[in-house]
Amino acid sequence: MKDLGIGIIGLGMGQFVLAVNDLPESRLVVRGLCDTNAARLAEVAAQHKVTVATTDYRELLSRDDIQIIGVYSPDHLHAEQALAALAAGKHVICTKPMCVSIAEAEKLVKAVDRTGLKFLVGQTCRFVQYYRAAHDLLEEGKLGEIGYIEAHYVHDMRSFKGTWRWEAPQDFNYGGLCHPLDLVRWFAGDIDEVHTYGARGGVSDHPLPGNFVYNLKFKSGAIGRVLGLFDITHPPMDMLGLSVMGTLGAVVQDKVLFDGEHQPHSLSRPEPQEGHGGEVVRYMLHLEECILKDKAPSPDVRDGARCIAACEAGWESIRRGQPVKVRNEF
Repeated sequence: MKDLGIGIIGLGMGQFVLAVNDLPESRLVVRGLCDTNAARLAEVAAQHKVTVATTDYRELLSRDDIQIIGVYSPDHLHAEQALAALAAGKHVICTKPMCVSIAEAEKLVKAVDRTGLKFLVGQTCRFVQYYRAAHDLLEEGKLGEIGYIEAHYVHDMRSFKGTWRWEAPQDFNYGGLCHPLDLVRWFAGDIDEVHTYGARGGVSDHPLPGNFVYNLKFKSGAIGRVLGLFDITHPPMDMLGLSVMGTLGAVVQDKVLFDGEHQPHSLSRPEPQEGHGGEVVRYMLHLEECILKDKAPSPDVRDGARCIAACEAGWESIRRGQPVKVRNEF
């Protein structure tokens, strides 16, 4: 029974959501598409046999056969479109970053509280197979207490020149750093304070600084570091990385070593789909479960707000040249 209709705004990353149409065990189905590129819109609609295709996202909001709106537009449009979807009575999946300011985050939190609708932030890192396995170990107590954690997202962004990321322009502190910041928050909890450096790398002509180093202090007492490097030539390393140091064990990417052992264990486990496509499918199935069983999504709107608050504190730290406290109450 395919009775949970989805309307997708933005057919970049948003195209991955269409995979749910081929999952017989899921009640999710994409019923509407929106994109400002009319040629791409027509091509994707024809390929996937989606009859509702529009360049105006408001047409998706007006349909009774659509219960969920997926927001995959440029970062600076997320808040406007997600707020409109909530006002129209739709559940929301919003790709990262949830928005680009604390003021927008406050509006989204209030709207979700007011409507009682489900709001999932599409942080794909939480749905990477080995990060999920590592988090399971943490919840089972097998890593002990976290003392140190670090994560990175490194990506030469020059291939996106000529897109909205240059024209808007995209703020990579929000649009990129939110990946590793949300990842370390998921493991270590709320961030109490950040001390951040930001600079240009001299590789691209993007109008904003593209390289960031965050030193972190968590409310738990743990410390950590996050790297976001986007104005670079891509290095011979994984684009995304995570290291978690606990009192009983340590994780580095897809390996774990427990205290007293000498050989690491693999965290890899079979998944039906890999890469971004698989991660998107997994978080859509998570959202489906949250809607049907009235559960809280993870990450939810407050997780999104706290991540944006950490990014905003990062910019403030860069301006002031000193540590800045992070707002966590929303």
